[in-house]
Amino acid sequence: MNIGQLIAERSKPFYSLEFFPPKDSAQWPGFFETVEKLLPLDPLFASVTYGAGGSSQDATLEIVTHLKKQFSLETMAHLTCVGATQDYITQYLQRLRDNGVDNVLALRGDIPKGQVIDWKASDFRHAADLVRFAKAHYPDMGIGVAGYPAPHPESPTFTSDWRYTVAKIREGADFVVTQLFFDVREYFHFVDRLSDMGVSVPVIPGILPIQSLESIRRTLSLCGANIPAKLYLELEEANEKGGAEAVREAGLKFAVRQIRTLLDNGAPGIHLYTLNRASMCLRIAQEVGALQS
Repeated sequence: MNIGQLIAERSKPFYSLEFFPPKDSAQWPGFFETVEKLLPLDPLFASVTYGAGGSSQDATLEIVTHLKKQFSLETMAHLTCVGATQDYITQYLQRLRDNGVDNVLALRGDIPKGQVIDWKASDFRHAADLVRFAKAHYPDMGIGVAGYPAPHPESPTFTSDWRYTVAKIREGADFVVTQLFFDVREYFHFVDRLSDMGVSVPVIPGILPIQSLESIRRTLSLCGANIPAKLYLELEEANEKGGAEAVREAGLKFAVRQIRTLLDNGAPGIHLYTLNRASMCLRIAQEVGALQS
């Protein structure tokens, strides 16, 4: 079913979950056990990523198919178009549909290290091109796109970034899932600006619980998000007093505060970047008070 329709029919906030495919298929049974442990969250949908340039794309297809058939989860496969041909995208979309997968997250994707893309010769230069193509070939397919409360690293200004998001929506995207952020004001400002520009599709905030100082530094360098100075100082203080475990605890507590503020102020739901960790996500839901009985 189209996830955009599911969101529209939902009368209360929801969780959605994002997973990444284990690199080794021998780890898949443990991964599926993790997913099963998270079913009490009653997720509206589950998305599955893949690596830069489409690496692990076949694994993503197998996993979204399994999650739908085994756990009756509505699933969404990540789909990037950087360096891809129209024939390849058509074949992959058909494979998804043949396996009962009705939704994709349409992304341009990161350029693999060492690879040079000839954008003039490319069938897809922007994610909006992929949205347009997918909608033309599969009008009933649910299409989500990424949104950036802080601009994408390649965007020169906030305004240009908002325009790219609006372009994706006008080409047919049904909803937006945001990149991680650590200042809820950025999320609400982003939603307000999209509304000012004439679009009103659901914008689901993406929440990534901070796991370590090292991981957050690496993530910030890749995605262009910002971290409030006060939060960073709290994490450094936690690290000095209690090491890595104290940092994880501070990160979890901060994620709980974020989620409560977002839901209290009208966010339609929460997209949890699970890091394939069930206990962390279950504890967050318990502390937020939104764990289904």
